Amino acid sequence: MGSSSSSQVEQSGSADKLPEKRICVIGAGPSGLGAVKVIKDAPEFKAGKWVVTAFESRGEIGGVWNPAPADPSGAEPPLTALYDSLTTNTPHPLMSYTSHPFPPETPLYPPWPVVLAYLDDYAKKFDLYPHIRFNTPVRSLHWNTVSRKWDAVVGTDELLQFDLILVANGHYRIPRIPNTKGLEGWIAGGKVTHSVWYRNPADYTGKLLVVGGGYSGMDVASETRPFAKEVIHAITGADPEEHDGEKFKKRGRVTEYLNVDEGKVVFEDGTTESGIDHVVLATGYQFSFPFLSAPEVIPAFPPQVPPAPEALYNSTYHIFPLAKHLIPLVTSYPHSSLAFLGLPLRVAPFPLTEIQTQVALKVFSDPSSLDLQHEAKALRERYEQLRVAKGDDEVAIADVWFRLGFKEQFDYRDELYEFVGTDYRVPRWERELFEEKDLLREQCRELDRSGEAKEWLRGVGSGADPVQEWADFMWKVLKRAKGAASA
Repeated sequence: MGSSSSSQVEQSGSADKLPEKRICVIGAGPSGLGAVKVIKDAPEFKAGKWVVTAFESRGEIGGVWNPAPADPSGAEPPLTALYDSLTTNTPHPLMSYTSHPFPPETPLYPPWPVVLAYLDDYAKKFDLYPHIRFNTPVRSLHWNTVSRKWDAVVGTDELLQFDLILVANGHYRIPRIPNTKGLEGWIAGGKVTHSVWYRNPADYTGKLLVVGGGYSGMDVASETRPFAKEVIHAITGADPEEHDGEKFKKRGRVTEYLNVDEGKVVFEDGTTESGIDHVVLATGYQFSFPFLSAPEVIPAFPPQVPPAPEALYNSTYHIFPLAKHLIPLVTSYPHSSLAFLGLPLRVAPFPLTEIQTQVALKVFSDPSSLDLQHEAKALRERYEQLRVAKGDDEVAIADVWFRLGFKEQFDYRDELYEFVGTDYRVPRWERELFEEKDLLREQCRELDRSGEAKEWLRGVGSGADPVQEWADFMWKVLKRAKGAASA
């Protein structure tokens, strides 16, 4: 999974034989790899009219699935939030690339080494490595009004120009620290880390407070229970619960961090806990694009639903305004020259990347294919819908901007399929099973605990129709889960 020094990459830096159009992909994680593969499938690429280069700051592919050490004393967060026990939170038949299923008999929720090997197989199968420059971060991007191209500074100080930029740098690295009263004092006292630094539960032996109810928070709270003296899991709106003789407690949102030496906090119902030794904040991540700055991207909240502004705004909660969560609606550079892949949250990311890239390439080839007035109207309507739900709280609106519900994410994908002109739509079984993914996950864990998992998986996915086999298998597991619940 290592280096690339192919003629394809070298050609992207030569000036004497420039192809007609040059495409830059930022990142060689799942989204970047999917983008390169879709570009290679395009007739323009096959005709030699497009050349693609992906720039990866690390020495290997994988993005968030490529492990990296975590030093809690370090000034910079680790390169990935991946922890030792991480598995997928979505069944792999629902999250895999449409062109490349996981191998037969793969556990429904594979651990991270299996996902990393899957990405390597994908890159090798479709010959993606020759198009990747490793250990070459993109430092800056600015639109050149003279050449009508993007000036990209990569590596140390290498200047290249591109016609299209596809941003695929991920969004699980820069921690979001809540603005809770008193928290800064606890951070200064060395009693707080974000889950981006979490790796192994055995590192937590005292009285632990875990803040956040997402998958990372659930995993940290669950895994540390055998090692910590006591675990308190704080989730907004949760009713108080005690388990294991009060060694595990569930509480609501933390509203204030009091005396750091006493380890005392206050929860939203007014109750308190003292003697807390450490806090793990599983409170999410910021959208960060360090290579994009003013005048193209402004680090601020946008004006309230403006007409097409000159630049994009990055609030760190969302990027605005983007047509189809993808294409900039701005006036200072062509909307067809830049796209952001993989921004929607709580979705099946791999297949989404494929269709998002197809949309970006269609708009790149034919800028008029995107109805800018229609897209601006759609943004205004979404804003008004969220404002009804969240009031005039701009942070709350921005925070949910890319959070798609179960039905919404598949409707979104179908909208993109329709836009590119394909008849394919997300099948009904995929929609229905995605809604049951948490129940499926727990049942798969039960099969592991009982020692039955290997037998259940035997031969699944090795027949003539692996997609249908995996769908049938998930229905079978779901039936077992619901049967156990009703017993």
